[in-house]
Amino acid sequence: MGFSTTAIHAGNEPDTATGAVSVPIYQTSTYAQEGLGRHKGYEYARTQNPTRSALERNIAALENARFGFAFASGMSAIDAVLKLVRSGEHVILGDNTYGGTYRLFDRVLRNYGVEFDLVDTSDIHAVEAAFREKTRLVFVETPTNPVMTVTDLKAVSDLAHSRGVRVACDNTFMSPYFQRPIDLGVDIVVHSTTKYLNGHSDSVGGFVALNDEKDAEWIGFIQNSVGAILSPFDSFLVLRGTKTLAVRMEAHDANGRAVANFLAEHPKVEKVYYPGLASHPQHELAKRQQTGFGGMVAFETGSLENAKKVLENVKLCTLGESLGGVESLISHPATMTHASVPQEKRDKLGISDGLVRVSVGIEDVEDIIRDLDQALS
Repeated sequence: MGFSTTAIHAGNEPDTATGAVSVPIYQTSTYAQEGLGRHKGYEYARTQNPTRSALERNIAALENARFGFAFASGMSAIDAVLKLVRSGEHVILGDNTYGGTYRLFDRVLRNYGVEFDLVDTSDIHAVEAAFREKTRLVFVETPTNPVMTVTDLKAVSDLAHSRGVRVACDNTFMSPYFQRPIDLGVDIVVHSTTKYLNGHSDSVGGFVALNDEKDAEWIGFIQNSVGAILSPFDSFLVLRGTKTLAVRMEAHDANGRAVANFLAEHPKVEKVYYPGLASHPQHELAKRQQTGFGGMVAFETGSLENAKKVLENVKLCTLGESLGGVESLISHPATMTHASVPQEKRDKLGISDGLVRVSVGIEDVEDIIRDLDQALS
């Protein structure tokens, strides 16, 4: 089946009890059992829930994965994946990852003996040099947040697999519509469903998709043991969101390209970060492993003062954290999404005080451009 057909129908079978076309919200904490050891597949809602199960089948199908697990947030999904790594073992972590991911490694996992190195994963030689005897995972984010660096997923996966090491990829920015990491050799895909998969800025969640049965058993065990599960109502909201993922992502992509081109020509913009621009250093790689470029654009204004003027003068774009909703959101990575990253690391990565990030929505693109233009002016 095609992507849109899968998005609409996978996991969304009509309800057997009523024939309801939309998967019902099974808002229950427990289930009546027929007798000792006999039930209808559901015992307790932390362990199983029909609405969540439908979503897990849906997103797993979109990522071409055999198994899927829905979590209460993107960070809880990443944390579950990192529980595949034990104390004393080593992770290669992309150096330009989301600030919350960096914080999890630096402030939490380090306390439990997990070792990691921050590596520019767009440089395959740097990745190769970072492997240790106890390396168990390579964790990448591509394109990166917020400077949109692209990692060659097939090359990194081939390199890691030659050493018996898993690769995990945060695919939040692209969604499975524009990028399917498992098809490129990646072992585990994570998402913040809060973003494009849900698409309406009204739910927080996370997801893990993978094919390895043994790893899936462990992720499922962690999901049940820790209990950071996606609620039935949030599962319903994300299921509603994935049905329109294809049409929304096409609109985000078209608007993102137009906004990036506008910013690239603006006299008050010093640099634009967008893989869809021919000037982007990994533009050709992005064309090979992605089927689109999406709606995430970052640009350099030159100073904190300039960035502040833009952020405080937009009228259509909303100043706020998060991304991937139908409405355009604008943010200041240095003080918002990446505030937990030390300044010297931010400076090295290009996350300057003058950097502004835009999650380009699906409004009329002329209105988005007009708003950015008047704010820059």
